[in-house]
Parts: sequence; structure tokens; C-alpha cells
Amino acid sequence: MHSFKIFVVASIAALCASLAFAEDTMGTMSMMKGGQVTAIMPDGHMGTMMPDPKMTAEMMKMAKPIKHCMMMMTDAKGKTYMIDTSTKKAQAECEKMAM
Repeated sequence: MHSFKIFVVASIAALCASLAFAEDTMGTMSMMKGGQVTAIMPDGHMGTMMPDPKMTAEMMKMAKPIKHCMMMMTDAKGKTYMIDTSTKKAQAECEKMAM
């Protein structure tokens, strides 16, 4: 019985620690790995994959390079929007946010 109580307390502490750690990492960005593909859905959820060389070659036929910083934003209802960053001022704000 005593070991069960210790297990429950340790589980709750681990859960709280993991939630705190997840909250700390919100808002941080990391770079994509070479060859990685990221998909962003309109509701804001994302997925990544590492395609094989054949699939990568097919995807590169459709790909266009990014010319400047891009920003995405999710509204209160969860819909995701791409922000127009084509002006100098918007590009400067985007780059400042990405640093």
C-alpha cells in the first residue's frame, strides 16, 4: 500500500513537470532537417515526414523556394492564416520575431 502511494505521488509529480516543460517550450521554433517535409493544415495542426529519395524528387518538381520570412497565425477559433510579409516593414518584423 505504501509503495502504491509513492507511485501515485511520483506519477502526479512527473505529469506536472511534463506539463510545465511543455509550457516552457511553447513559442520556440527549430529549424527543419535537410530533406524534411512539413505540412500545416488550416486548423493549425502540423505533420512532418522524411520522404525517400524518389518521393523527394517528385515533390521538388512542385516546390518553390521561399524568398523571404513567412508568418502563420491561428485565430481564436483555430483557423490558420498566412500573413503577407512582402513589404519591407513586414519582413523586418518577421525577421525580428524569428531571431
